[in-house]
Amino acid sequence: MKDKLKIGLLGLGTVGSGVPTILKEHQEKIAQVTGMEIVIAKALVRDEDEKKRQAEKFDIQLTTDIDEIINDDEIKIIVELIGKVEPARTFITKALENGKHIVTANKDLLAQHGSELVALAQKNHCDLYYEASVAGGIPILRTIANSLAADNIQKVLGIVNGTTNYMLTQMVTAKKSYEQALKEAQELGFAESNPTNDVDGIDAAYKMVILSQFAFGMNISLDQVDTHGIRGLSLDDVEMAAHLGYEVKLIGSSEYNNGSIAVEVGPMLVAKTHPIASVRNEFNAVFLESSGVGESMYYGPGAGAKPTATSVVSDLITIAKNIRLGTTGHMFNSYSHDTEITEDKNINGKYYFSIEVPDKHGQILRLTQIMTEADVSFEQLVQQKSDGTRARIVAITHTITKEQMKRVASEIKKADGFKLLTIFKVLEDK
Repeated sequence: MKDKLKIGLLGLGTVGSGVPTILKEHQEKIAQVTGMEIVIAKALVRDEDEKKRQAEKFDIQLTTDIDEIINDDEIKIIVELIGKVEPARTFITKALENGKHIVTANKDLLAQHGSELVALAQKNHCDLYYEASVAGGIPILRTIANSLAADNIQKVLGIVNGTTNYMLTQMVTAKKSYEQALKEAQELGFAESNPTNDVDGIDAAYKMVILSQFAFGMNISLDQVDTHGIRGLSLDDVEMAAHLGYEVKLIGSSEYNNGSIAVEVGPMLVAKTHPIASVRNEFNAVFLESSGVGESMYYGPGAGAKPTATSVVSDLITIAKNIRLGTTGHMFNSYSHDTEITEDKNINGKYYFSIEVPDKHGQILRLTQIMTEADVSFEQLVQQKSDGTRARIVAITHTITKEQMKRVASEIKKADGFKLLTIFKVLEDK
């Protein structure tokens, strides 16, 4: 008979209920791999009556008292799936101090307090794993930490927010407005009633903080990620992007440049020939450029009970094997490098400008003068439409620095009668 490894589960919601399902469905395989039978002994819930049926189905004891789990000596691992920073941070801190190993999917917590929790896990010789915190069922963190440990990553590009990718897909394929796409995403359960974290790029920024730590060993804070969302995105820009051979995607980007990294989240014009442009609806993808492998992309469901729970259980299996071998206490990602943020003058790229101007002669000349003074030239220039009094001009620059882009944007805003509508970075296929 296999030894039992008892787990405490914090949260029995969508993902939380998926964990016992995966453990039960794959029980034989998991037991063979780990040499143990992994069982959930107790689960922390807000309302025991509400979760009673699930508890009975999987033979889980319910509690509303976290101390019943943290102080249970038979429970070796705690899985945190309640989300948000608090009380998750307090619960995990107490658990680590009490010698419990931790599995979590909490990207908000890890992006803001990951370093201190990793240090606390090290101090107490505990494992802390969090594969499910980025891109749901895609094993991207383990791939970077293990499979690409011998490689030198130069760039990470991610569609890491399924809500906005679903919305953008609807805007591109069905010509829906931003408001229509958001309403539909909310009705389908992809977006919360308050969609701020998704549509303003905050959720994606949290994930880019974690990806940057794994890819480059640098611990960055959220305010070091240049973050823009898709809130209020115009269908005009989506349609113009398609006309020019691009798709609009909310992209998280982290790029290495001579000892520093530039991390940003924002809508980008992605060439239709680029692999990441093909990622549709709520799916996620992470595209890597590295010196050894070259270009590679990791694609799959970014959310959902079973995909995310599968990543959680993979972490449980890793810890179970570590316990069996007596090798717990190692960091999930041990790569570390001094943190250095790339200056704007060293960040290069093409940029898309959408500008509203008075519909009269000389406006393109005025824009050209602004660009010339900043030493910026056009690759494409299109007058999109006019209502008789105002016209819309779209320009894509040749490769310039981020510093130049900001200078041009500032001058456009100052120009009498000009209104800067949008700026997107342009991602070309090689």
